Amino acid sequence: MNISIVVAISQNNAIGKNNQLLWHLPADLKHFKEITSGNCIIMGRKTYDSIGRPLPNRRNVVITRNTALKIEDVEIVTSLEDAISLCENEKEIFIIGGAEIYKEALALTDTIYLTTVHQHYDADAFFPEIKSEDWLEIDSESHKADEKNKVDYTFSTLKRR
Repeated sequence: MNISIVVAISQNNAIGKNNQLLWHLPADLKHFKEITSGNCIIMGRKTYDSIGRPLPNRRNVVITRNTALKIEDVEIVTSLEDAISLCENEKEIFIIGGAEIYKEALALTDTIYLTTVHQHYDADAFFPEIKSEDWLEIDSESHKADEKNKVDYTFSTLKRR
């Protein structure tokens, strides 16, 4: 089983503010869908709330402290370890946020699918520092802003060294 993180960060590692994304990049949403479709996705409850529904064609697992929480078409667990155990028969599982889940999952992660948004943003949620001695970039694809995507961005794939 490969444990992967999928994340979009700004140049200052910002990922969100007030439980919302900081930018609208249709190309990144498409990229996210292509990577995660047909797989198990693990997220925190606040990330689930910001999405507002289970993502289609994916096994949705939500981590929450609220043991009474029930969401149709979503599997509820109380820890990252339980979420990973639930998906242990999957070839690859995807951690999709938020900040606390990323922080906890980073040490367990084999691959990071990283979108870097080439701008600084005011935020209240940040991705942990990616240390170059721990990660090797194996793929990178840069894109300029266009009529649909208003800021430059880069898709990268990082593998643990």
